[in-house]
This record gives sequence, C-alpha cells and structure tokens, in this order.
Amino acid sequence: MKIQLHYLSLLLLLLCTTSHADPSPELIYNLKGTVVKIHTVTSTGGQGSGSGVVVAENLVATNCHVLANSLGSNISAMGETYQPIGLRADWKHDVCIMHFAFLPLKPATLGDSERLFYEAATFSVGFPGGPPKPITTTGKIKALYAMDDSYIIRTSASFQIGASGSPLFDEQGRLIGMNTFKSPSKSNHFYSVPVKWIKSAMSLPETDIVKQTDTPFWDAPLDQKPYWMQVVLPSQGGQWNDLLQIASAWLKQNPNDPEAYYYLGLAEQNLGKSVEAKTKFKKVLSLNPHHTAAVLELAKMAKQENNKPELTKLQQQLSFLDEDALELLNDIKN
Repeated sequence: MKIQLHYLSLLLLLLCTTSHADPSPELIYNLKGTVVKIHTVTSTGGQGSGSGVVVAENLVATNCHVLANSLGSNISAMGETYQPIGLRADWKHDVCIMHFAFLPLKPATLGDSERLFYEAATFSVGFPGGPPKPITTTGKIKALYAMDDSYIIRTSASFQIGASGSPLFDEQGRLIGMNTFKSPSKSNHFYSVPVKWIKSAMSLPETDIVKQTDTPFWDAPLDQKPYWMQVVLPSQGGQWNDLLQIASAWLKQNPNDPEAYYYLGLAEQNLGKSVEAKTKFKKVLSLNPHHTAAVLELAKMAKQENNKPELTKLQQQLSFLDEDALELLNDIKN
C-alpha cells in the first residue's frame, strides 16, 4: 500500500500545531454517554472486562479479543445492563460489532482515519483496571503505520488492561480508532485500530455465537508481525544490527514509508554511519514534516556537531511539534 497520508506543508504545520487545548468537560461528558463497559464470562468460569463504543443505533464496537473464549457477555451503561443478540466479527483485525435490541444510547460521530497526521491531539475514554466510571486520557498521534488499506494509530494516550475496545477520539470528539494493544517493552507504545476497519466490520454477516476464526494480527509469531512491530524491541534494546536488517527489509517492501526510513536511520546512526543516517532522517521529513522523532534525531546530530544555525532551526520545529521532545533535546549535553 502506498503511503498517501494527507501531510500539510511545513509552513501550514507550524501554523496549525503550535498548541492544543485538552477536550472540554462538556465534550467529555457527552462522549461518555457513547462508551460502555463490557463484562464477559470465560469458558473456564472466570470473568473478564473491556470497553466498547456505540457506533450506530443498537451497535457497539469492541475488540474481538475482549469477547474471545467467552460463554456470555453483556454491557453496562447509565446504570443498566444489556445483552447482545448478535455479533459481526473481523477476528484478524480484532474488530467486533455487538448487536443489541432497543439500546437507548447515542452513537459516537465516526471520523476519518485516512486524514490523520502526526502530532494531532487525541483523547481516549475507557474503563482501565475496572473502575466503575470511565477514565479519560489525552495524548497525540505519534505514528501512523500503513496496513490493509488503512493505518494503525500509535498515540501517547495511554491505556491499561480493561480499556481494550475503548474509543480514540480526535480533538473534535470524532471517533478515529479503537484502543487495542500495547508493546511489551518498558516504554510502552499504545496502538489503536482505525475507524475504517470498524466501518467495514459493521457490514459483515451476523452470527449469534462467539467463535474465534483467526488470530489477531498483533498476536502472530514475531517474524509474521508487521515490520513496525518487529522494530520495537531492537530499537529500545539497542540491538542495532537486528534493527538494520529489519528496517532494510521493511524499506524494500515499502519504499515510500517514512517509518521504515526512520528506523533504518536510527540503526545507522547508532552503528556510526552518521552521514547515511542524516540522509535517512531528511528523507523522513520530506515524506512527513510532522515526524517529531526524525527532527529530534537531526537536532541531536546538529548539537553534537555544534552546528548552531541548523540546531536553531530544528529547535524551532520541535517547539511547534512537541515541547516534551524539545525539553529532551535541551537535557542532552553536547
């Protein structure tokens, strides 16, 4: 799939991403009415929980893994409990649509996961750890990974066990994704499946039984996972030769993917190939000027080289993209 993200020009980027406000209490209050808590009884007699979001009249979207191996399920919302009468399931993409009769809940407004960009503000509402009331977390889009005619969304809006299936909203409160899994590393990456897959699952045939027919893509063996999952542990564990090999294969498969260029540059930089790395990071920014991580790596290199004009320019970019990244750069000694 070709990368066709709707990136704006750098000038427009600097104008439109200087700051963002957290969602208003009124917006969060209204959206909480679209979020439900899911309860399941497992095949071993245990109990499970998750989150879901109303996506149309009588339809609730959640992750299929929330319902897997369950003998029964129900949802609770507004002090009431409801049982589903049918299920539409896309097990590979981990998107399930529960069908209810006479569900008196207003659906969320569905957004467009094909028109997202890095550093756009997001927030999530779900039931992590099983609290009786939904919890709201805020963050930004940190990466978009091309997959099956859409994009997996990685954000800095964290979620915990119990929040699988919870909605990810854009700044205007439109549903853009569904929180699904996180990386096993120390510095967790949080991933959401796109609303495009939810829209597709809504038109699938319906069944009245829960029967898993496929393994979620994120739970496949490591060598069968998407490249953007394979690079996480080597990049965070300093296994640069492994990262170089994986990123090279990724770039060969997707020659226009900015993330493949970024991880290849990261490997080269840490293997002492600074010139090659700088070329890769600049290629990332030519494909996606919102890519904070690439700007940060170039700024680190400029700081190390004592290239003050270049460093000043990159610091200005970071100040518009992500103040936390700028602070991280300022904490690094030459």
